[in-house]
Formats: sequence, structure tokens, C-alpha cells
Amino acid sequence: MTARAPTDSLAGGFADAPRQSARAFRAMMEAMARPGTIHALAGAAPPAPLSVAAGVALLVLADGTTPVHLAGAADCAAVRGWIAFHIGAPLAAAEEADFALGRWADLCPVDRFRTGDPAYPDRSATLIVEVARLAPEGPRLTGPGIRDIAHLSLPGVAAFRANRALFPRGFDTFLTCGDRIAALPRTTLVEDA
Repeated sequence: MTARAPTDSLAGGFADAPRQSARAFRAMMEAMARPGTIHALAGAAPPAPLSVAAGVALLVLADGTTPVHLAGAADCAAVRGWIAFHIGAPLAAAEEADFALGRWADLCPVDRFRTGDPAYPDRSATLIVEVARLAPEGPRLTGPGIRDIAHLSLPGVAAFRANRALFPRGFDTFLTCGDRIAALPRTTLVEDA
């Protein structure tokens, strides 16, 4: 589900930025701290094809110093204009991005994104993956922040397993669908259900 497209790039941002961004940031950090949980986000109406959750995530995470890579249908004039006005983030190639946004198929191969290095594992990309469905079912998740096990509908398993093998390096992932978001940090072990 995607948000209604604003008539121009000036519309669709936070109306009450301090409060809305604080609420969204808290929900996103809760999602990252508890992999497999799904949280609602609100406050933005980004242009199609972005979901509300993807737009909110960009508004919260990116700024004028964080290069953003747009993949596939997300790389369109409406989204580029919206990011330029509301965030000011520079657009970048996949290899240079701090944040990357698009559908899984458009973001692959994910090994082109930065995964940090042993001395600075935090110098890695965060992927914001638009998915058609987000549900607490599918591959089995274990690791920090998960009591026993969790399940999450992921677009694939192999890339997330390979990412976990890089720890402490690796990319972190937010999955967005409509107004919902879930997270899969690099610390999470992913196995077939």
C-alpha cells in the first residue's frame, strides 16, 4: 500500500516535526531493538511509490549529510523532489549510500552496499526495503532482542544469513509496508521456518 501522492514536492512532510519525528524515532528504535516486531508509523504522506512508513523513516533518519540511494521505482522525479525539499539529503550511488530505499529486487545485489570495516563497523548502509506484505510469519529469527524466537516475512533468507556472517560488520535493514515497519539488524540470525 502506498501513500497518496502530494501535488508537489512541498507537501507530505511532518506537520509537527518535533513531536512526530520523536514518536517515529521511538517506534523505529523499538523495532530495531526487538527484531521481528511490527510497529505503526504516521505523520508523512510521501509521493508514490513510497509507503508512509518508508517516507517517515527517511524523514527521521536522513539529513543533508547522509547520502541516499534510490532503487527501482523509488528513483523517480517525485521522490527525488520530495527528498530534496523535506530532507536535503544528497542522492548517491549504492556504494556510497548511508541509506538505500527500494524494493528488495531493486536493491539486490546487496553486497554492493557498504558494510563497514573491522575498526569502524558503524560505517555501513541501512536498507529501507519496501515489501508487499509484512507479517509475523516466515523465516525464524533469533539473537539479541528476541526472546526465544520470532518470525518475520522476509523477501529472502540467503542475503540476511550472509550479512550476519559478516558481524560486527554488515548492513541493518528496515522493512516497510503501508504504515508499518519492522527491523532486522545485522545481529539477527535468520533461518528457514
